[in-house]
Amino acid sequence: MTPGSNVPLAVDRVAVEVAAAVRLDVSGLLLGANGKVRSDDDFVFYNQPQGAGVAYRPGNGAGPDAIVVDTAVVPADVDKIVVTASLDGGGPFAGTTPTATVRGADDGAPIASFAPAGLGPETALVIVEVYRRGGAWKVRAIGQGYANGLAGIATDFGVTVDEPAAPAQQANAAPPAPTAPPAAPPVQAAPPSGPAATHLPPPPGAAPSVPAPQAAAGGRINLDKGRVNLRKNETVSLVKAGKPLLASVRMGLGWEPAFGGRNIDLDASVIAYDASRTPVATCYFGKLMVLDGAIQHHGDNLTGKGSGDDEAITVHLGGLPPEVTGLVFTVNSFSGQKFNKVKSAYCRLLDESSGEELVRFDLTKGEARTGVLMAKFIKQFSGEWEMTALGTFVDARTARALEKPGAEAL
Repeated sequence: MTPGSNVPLAVDRVAVEVAAAVRLDVSGLLLGANGKVRSDDDFVFYNQPQGAGVAYRPGNGAGPDAIVVDTAVVPADVDKIVVTASLDGGGPFAGTTPTATVRGADDGAPIASFAPAGLGPETALVIVEVYRRGGAWKVRAIGQGYANGLAGIATDFGVTVDEPAAPAQQANAAPPAPTAPPAAPPVQAAPPSGPAATHLPPPPGAAPSVPAPQAAAGGRINLDKGRVNLRKNETVSLVKAGKPLLASVRMGLGWEPAFGGRNIDLDASVIAYDASRTPVATCYFGKLMVLDGAIQHHGDNLTGKGSGDDEAITVHLGGLPPEVTGLVFTVNSFSGQKFNKVKSAYCRLLDESSGEELVRFDLTKGEARTGVLMAKFIKQFSGEWEMTALGTFVDARTARALEKPGAEAL
């Protein structure tokens, strides 16, 4: 498997074995629709080997440790089981390539395998997830790295721990009792190691490491201090007062003809992708509503003249289907004029209900090309979305022609 790819499961019981040249600690977390565990009982590892339909199976020196999932008895309010690994005794994965092999738990028949490559400072990984989709079960390759050990993963998914240390460092201790989240935040996650990897925020209740909206580790900011002005390649986490923004938002896109230039017909669109970067739907002037109304285009502007947004697209973040994990907002020159003939191109994100401007990105200089990727949204494991300003110019005169470069930008 490659990062983001998925394979359907034809059997109810599967075992996810994780092996490496060094000893690993393997665990599984049962997550609901909100991307969190229901309680600390949903964290399955060597000190707590049994969960609801999920079990930890030690290798005992004869083979790799594994997480066994019986999909037939996993509770209905559990959407996915993520399988994680860290090095026994701690330390980074640099120089180590773990391999996850999914097998039939009863017959041992191989179903899929995944080996995330190019690892460095990561001390813990979300390797694969077993997830429910439309009544069927699948397994997806993830490869998300963390620099703060298994405890960092656990707290990001809602498990309470008494101190930010991986369970691997407490092999002889009793299971930690549930406590309040730590007062100090865990170290930020390591950079993603694959296209489906995403950055996860500190757990609810953790104190921010820097006052918002200054950049936190990794250059990410949030909405706590009001409107955020982004520069190219900067990212804002769509979180306000500790809560993910899941209501309806409107992306407004605007432009003006360059001084002395003629009218220019640009078209805004948004392309929705799944975790494997495959386009799910494209919303543009020729298709004003997609995904059962979760994304709506407000109509075409043929000139770019006039104040305010030239085109706008509303996204009901909470109404997007679960397979949509990425959105790319684009503008293309249908008439073939180049973006060096455009001035004052921008995109801005507004709260649909209040009209409040949340994020703005001004693209000051255009290139002699016919398409531009303005911004992307990526859904995190925690359920929140992050917006990144792109400003990447490409040769594309239609929304369809922007699907491939949009996928490459995710």
